[in-house]
Amino acid sequence: METITLSYPLSEDIIARNTRAQVMAIGQFDGLHLGHNSVIKSAVDLAANIGLPSAVMTFHPHPKEVMKKGDYDGYLTPPHEKEQLLREMGVDYLYIVDFNDAFSQVSPHDFVCGMLLPLQVHTAVVGFDFRYGYRGEGHASTLREWSGNAMEVNTVPAFLIDGEKVSSSGIRKALQEGDVALADRWLGRRYKITGSVMHGEKRGRLLGFPTANMKPNEHFVLPAKGVYAVSVNVEGKCVSGVMNVGVKPTFHSDVVAPSLEIHLLDFNDDLYGKMLEVELVEFIREEHKFESIEKLIAQITRDAESARKLLLS
Repeated sequence: METITLSYPLSEDIIARNTRAQVMAIGQFDGLHLGHNSVIKSAVDLAANIGLPSAVMTFHPHPKEVMKKGDYDGYLTPPHEKEQLLREMGVDYLYIVDFNDAFSQVSPHDFVCGMLLPLQVHTAVVGFDFRYGYRGEGHASTLREWSGNAMEVNTVPAFLIDGEKVSSSGIRKALQEGDVALADRWLGRRYKITGSVMHGEKRGRLLGFPTANMKPNEHFVLPAKGVYAVSVNVEGKCVSGVMNVGVKPTFHSDVVAPSLEIHLLDFNDDLYGKMLEVELVEFIREEHKFESIEKLIAQITRDAESARKLLLS
């Protein structure tokens, strides 16, 4: 798969390089959940059937981040993970459009005529609720209209599980409520947070449970505060562990931003500076303030045993 970064208006070089028609799935696709997958798979299958390359167009940064929407709380799937997943799906070209203030003002007509037609989009494949252009005024039916019927448009219906539409907002809500099972079911895979290990307060080692203080390398959606059983990729090695997401209320009363601390089971190697990929497996309990260090240690012991049973049984 070839990844191509675009900005509006398209450069002459980009237009000159694109000399072949293509079938393109268009959307933000944050999460690449099962609903998104149905749109992209439709594009890949159609492209194969008519003998054209398949493509995906997505946007970065997230439009809600750029436009300062109050409900924006981070990425489910940042660009590097999205790129890897799309490659595994058999996509030929990934177009990442630079979303900025100027691009947010581009009309639906100019988006179609100034970006999609120069890229020779033969067929646009979009979800049923697709919106584009200034204030989201464009929708699936206007793609064909603004192209002068030069472009075919396939609209993919909602993907339902137990009668509910799979959505990024629903996955965010599930994570923020600690419902890891629902989030993973709608994603079609475990939710993952990546980051590097930084020096922390080093309190875990004194308690008998050394922890890795992980700083996420992207603005991820964080799950509900609490303790989780996790599976951690450490330089290609899969290690079971338990992660606390929270503000450590037993020791702090004025901390607002949650931290991510991971205790790896049966693992003693140095982790400082290393990159970790942490997959959420199951929510164990909410974060609590304990009356004493002894009670905290006893609870951490129980948490580690719970994670061990979940992950190693």
